[in-house]
Formats: sequence, structure tokens, C-alpha cells
Amino acid sequence: MSLWIKICGMTSAAAVHTAIEAGVNAVGFVFAPSKRQVTSQQAIDYSMHVPSHIARIAVMLHPSQALVDEVLNGFKPDVLQTDWEDLAGLSLPSQLQVLPVLRATRPLPVTLPQRFLFEGPASGTGETADWIQAAQLATQGELILAGGLNPSNVTDAIGNVRPYGVDVSSGVESSPGVKDVNKIVEFVNAARSAGFVAGAAR
Repeated sequence: MSLWIKICGMTSAAAVHTAIEAGVNAVGFVFAPSKRQVTSQQAIDYSMHVPSHIARIAVMLHPSQALVDEVLNGFKPDVLQTDWEDLAGLSLPSQLQVLPVLRATRPLPVTLPQRFLFEGPASGTGETADWIQAAQLATQGELILAGGLNPSNVTDAIGNVRPYGVDVSSGVESSPGVKDVNKIVEFVNAARSAGFVAGAAR
């Protein structure tokens, strides 16, 4: 199975285009307070040419129902990503895919979701997640590793954790909120190579 790759925090059509050309599986748009925060209209504009096989993910953090409704009705994402504790308090369409976020320093659900994102205490800070805990959880579900990944360490991360997928944001930026197209390509190429090797070793 090929490694699943997401580039998050998209703030330009050029970055989205580069990610598509590099062969990612998903692009993320942040609707939480952040240097990468976008509006529904910006997300629509940036993702206009995203093909249907690449998931457009709306990334939130403790969102209000009003924000969720506005983004779902305007942007119409394929997937909603937010902390797993948020989901119980939200009214969501039954057909909407969700990507729960689990964090190293927070309590975990009694039953793990089939697919989930695992990262450190705060999103978009470049802080590396706990790879030891991540490796344990990766044996129990489709874990997508996030937090502090970049082109230089993603090979080691994949080798240590053996995740279903990887997710990067600040690690492919030239400055906070500004994606570096060269780093995007470097990250995807490194992750794909490492994922192939890890998959062959299983």
C-alpha cells in the first residue's frame, strides 16, 4: 500500500498546484486561528483545480457549529479534520468524512478511530510528535503522523513509526504561512521513497 501524504496549511494556488504535481493524496486548508487561516472563498479559489482523487480537507480546532456549517456549505470539503473531542458536539452530515486528531499529551479515546491523525500538543508549531507512542498506535489503526516533519526527518519518521500516512505544514515553508514549492517536492519525494522501503519491509 502506498504511503498517504497530505500538505496542510495551503495559502496559495501555486502551492496547491505544486502539491498536486508532486503526487499528494490530500491538501489541507486551515479554518482555525493561524498564520495559515483562510476563508471559505480563498479555499475555493486555491483548490479550484484539485482533481477528485485528491482530498480537500478543512482543518479546524474546537470550531463552532456556525463555522462548520459555513465551511461545509461554502467550501464543501471532502473531509473535516478536528480534535476527536470536538466531534461529539458537532452536527455533521452523515456522508462527510472526518479525520479525528489525537494528541500525544491528551487522553485518547477508548476505541481508536480506524483512521486518525496523531501529532503534538499544538498544530502548526513545528513541534515533533512522540514517535514512540505514534509507533505503538500505528499498529492499531491507520495513523497519519504530523508534527515537526520536514524533508530532512521524514525518512527517519517513517522508518521509526511505520505510519499509514504523513502530514506536513510548517516543515515545507520559507516563512510562517508561506509554502516553499521546492520543499514541498523534496518532502513528497523523500516520503514516497521512505514509504516504499517501509512497505517492502513489512
